Amino acid sequence: MSTLVEVGRLAGVTPATVSNVLRGRGRVSDATRERVLAAVQQLGYRPNLNARALVEGRPHTIALIVSSIANPFYPEFALAVEKAVRKRDYFLLVCNTNNDPAQEAAYLDAVGGSLAQGVLVMNADFVRVEELLALRRRGVPVVLCMWEKPDEAPELPYIGVDFHQAGVIAAEHLLKLGHTRIGAVVGSEPTGNHIWRYRGFCDALARAGVPHPPEEVRFGGDTIDAGRNAAHGLLAAVPDLSAIFVSNDLPAIGVLQAAADLGLEVPSDLSVIGITDIQLAHQVRPALTTVAVPSEEAAELAVQLMMEVIEDGNNTVPRHAMTSVPQLVVRDSTARVRRSRN
Repeated sequence: MSTLVEVGRLAGVTPATVSNVLRGRGRVSDATRERVLAAVQQLGYRPNLNARALVEGRPHTIALIVSSIANPFYPEFALAVEKAVRKRDYFLLVCNTNNDPAQEAAYLDAVGGSLAQGVLVMNADFVRVEELLALRRRGVPVVLCMWEKPDEAPELPYIGVDFHQAGVIAAEHLLKLGHTRIGAVVGSEPTGNHIWRYRGFCDALARAGVPHPPEEVRFGGDTIDAGRNAAHGLLAAVPDLSAIFVSNDLPAIGVLQAAADLGLEVPSDLSVIGITDIQLAHQVRPALTTVAVPSEEAAELAVQLMMEVIEDGNNTVPRHAMTSVPQLVVRDSTARVRRSRN
């Protein structure tokens, strides 16, 4: 394996100049940069990341902790984070917890400060903020991503998304289409993260004077199967619903499946709307109307905030940033009320 010294010798420059060229730092002329890159290609040089971490006293890796890579949202978000960290000459380590707090704690102990210079944590019901604060006290930068509770700001740097407004947007869309019997499928328990999306939905109905009794909502899991099961129970109890609001796209796809099981046409018999806008939302049939959250923007902001914390060295002052407002994406699963069902 070739070394920086060998590349520098071939290019006629110092090893430090080679390092500056490869990392995009320092003032190097175009001619020198071209010689260095030609030498790198000729010798097949690859940087030794372990040696670099030892020299600089820090790994050039950022960890991203997610709840389940089986949920399509998290691989999509991880790709956006990877793009953002690579622009900054870092690498990404993805840690999958399977919604297990003990597994999250094990990852935090394993990667924080040794395998990863900083830790990005996706907001989820299992996340224990006190453990993240303990990690920060050890000097490891921590940033929470996609924080959903604007009235409960954590004592950590975080990137927030206005999911309450996403719920409002979804409800207002259905109301404009003339729906007044609107059920809800929430992809978490009543105390879980999705409650803010549901509150936004309920607030919009209340302002419009549209009733939403307790029997018109089902709480459960954030999966296709959970959404399907919840919709079967909901439609059995309240068969005259003309629309269903779903707090996330995966269970919304399950609601579409339940409608098909019951012989209901979407959107003629039942309109369905979700939140997030994962790729599957436009790939299913009928294509899912949803409220898109700015996940790529959130990924970029999270990495930017992480870099600021790392560079500043002040790992005790909470900081935060909010993404832009979620946006309605109208597809084929919602329409005006066309006919009633008995």
